[in-house]
Amino acid sequence: MKAAVLTRFHFSASKFVACLALSYGLCSAANSFAQTESPSLLQQPAQQQPNQTATGDSASPLRSRPQGGPVNLPSNSGQYWQEYDLRPYTKELNQIDRPHQAIVDWVLRETGTDAWFTEPFGFINADRDTLRVYHTQQMHEIVKKVHENFVNGTFVPQLYGLRMVSISNPNWRTRAHTLMRSVKAQSPGVNAYLVSKENNALLLAMLRGRSDFRELAAVDIVVHNGQSQVLEQLRGRNFVENQQPAANAFPPYMPVTGEIKEGFRLQLSPMLSIDHKTVDLVLKCDIDQVEKLTNVNLELPTATGQQFNTQIQVPQLVSWRLHERFRWPADQVLVLSCGVVAAPQGAPDNTLLGQGGSVLGLDRLVPGMNTGRADALMIIEYKGDASSRVANAPASGSSAPVSPLSRGRY
Repeated sequence: MKAAVLTRFHFSASKFVACLALSYGLCSAANSFAQTESPSLLQQPAQQQPNQTATGDSASPLRSRPQGGPVNLPSNSGQYWQEYDLRPYTKELNQIDRPHQAIVDWVLRETGTDAWFTEPFGFINADRDTLRVYHTQQMHEIVKKVHENFVNGTFVPQLYGLRMVSISNPNWRTRAHTLMRSVKAQSPGVNAYLVSKENNALLLAMLRGRSDFRELAAVDIVVHNGQSQVLEQLRGRNFVENQQPAANAFPPYMPVTGEIKEGFRLQLSPMLSIDHKTVDLVLKCDIDQVEKLTNVNLELPTATGQQFNTQIQVPQLVSWRLHERFRWPADQVLVLSCGVVAAPQGAPDNTLLGQGGSVLGLDRLVPGMNTGRADALMIIEYKGDASSRVANAPASGSSAPVSPLSRGRY
């Protein structure tokens, strides 16, 4: 009996010792794991802090350059740096904000914008005093020509005459064709003509004799050489674009009106050559017209469960765009026919309660006076220095005869 008890105790003691040994082994293994693996796991977040840049790691694909210090610009295509003095031109334009921007615009018109954003590497920058260019010899030659037109050209404001007319029927060309010389235009549907100043007076007199002739604008534009001038004639056209609920009111829905600006916006950027014999003009014209408003019926629910019948309007908009560059002799007149497009003055409200587009609203009553489409003509004429025109103008009270057609120009 004692032998059995001793044996059982011996077994239990040996089992206890084995458990202690197993526990000690696990603890030793855990301590060994903590000593070998834990330091690397604890140090890893410290090595990858988001506010640190691994500039020393050559294998990293994202490496930032050190800040400051000179930068070696690419010169594999022979690029070089050159500065152009703009003060002879900009000092005369104290009243114009950022006159140097026009020089950059004309350089980009000559070179194109892709040349500055593709290979070979180059850039252009300007302030009021200096134009800075880094590019190849070929590009510098183009920049030099534009620079000379500005700093060696005229600093006196120039005078340009602009007329915008519309003619409903394009058959005006039948009689005018012999007075004009056709030149090439790049924009689809645009016809360009050159007319002598004498024939231009005959052309205007002939056009004014037509019943479908309408003169939209006749202005003299004073602009410095190379700068831009904007002429616009816009008016708002209201329409019902939505219906919103009106609480405790009748009718239960109130119209929400919108507005569309229709008319034309014209931007001219003329450049006169150094010898005053050639005019280089960049012309941008936008015409928007609401051709008609289409009524759409709506059936809207009410608080009583009935239907409320109302309408909204969907505008049918006609637009036309022209952006082209023209060059012609300064002693001639440029005539542009835009084809039968949206009428630049826009279609007026021809109802009896609406506002007509002509004087006294006659086009509300006379059928066919406004068809919504017309042949838009632009007549552009260079008239010389604006200062000389003012200086040579007759004094007040002078009895010098003035023709009502030429207005003293011929």
